[in-house]
Amino acid sequence: MNSNELEEIIKEALENFYRRRIERLSKLRLKDTLRKKNPYLFRAIGVYKADEIVEVILQAYMSSSDETIFGDAFFEPIAKRVSRGTVSPSEGVDIVIETEDLYKAISVKSGTSIFNASQSKRMDDEFKKLRSRTMKLHKQFDAVLAHSYGHIGNARSTQYIYRRIAGQAFWEEITGDSEFYLKLCHMMKGLPSMHRITYEEERGKTVNRLTREFLQDFSTPDGGIDWDSLLRFNSGK
Repeated sequence: MNSNELEEIIKEALENFYRRRIERLSKLRLKDTLRKKNPYLFRAIGVYKADEIVEVILQAYMSSSDETIFGDAFFEPIAKRVSRGTVSPSEGVDIVIETEDLYKAISVKSGTSIFNASQSKRMDDEFKKLRSRTMKLHKQFDAVLAHSYGHIGNARSTQYIYRRIAGQAFWEEITGDSEFYLKLCHMMKGLPSMHRITYEEERGKTVNRLTREFLQDFSTPDGGIDWDSLLRFNSGK
């Protein structure tokens, strides 16, 4: 793959990532989020401004979703394109790469700290289902749980049928380029700065919208935080 083609793929992926981040901002509802937060903690750390509470809420909200969005909008589509693979017919598996004697099934994830025991078992079950469906092909089945960044210890587990691979090793395996993991970052060039201008504008609007809602429902006449109203909403019967 030449540099121009890769740059275009990365450009499309970043556009999709920022579009989905902005959509995520528009879906944030103050009261839905406040019900899940700890108002006692806000009080204990000395929060006195509505916009400060909103900033804490917004930061936590976006932090929890950005990793997922980035994996879906950036890592996964790029991996599909550069690997020359096809879309997997199985849920939970993203890419299939076939040769004359090999059927490689890849599930693309972001970092390495994403699975608990039940999720790992579910991933193993998905690979096993796909293996059963492809037995008639008489090809070696290679199940791969791929992490787009980071390091892992033992790549092969005797407990599950899949092997794990991460970071440089993953990108090199699907592209043949040991430097590809570096190119992913370099070829973003100035695009993140351009997208961030629009994102920050939308983020500012969201802060203003939520702050206005908070002051309408949870402020005292003199502009302070009405902790009683907030606690009744959050924890009252």
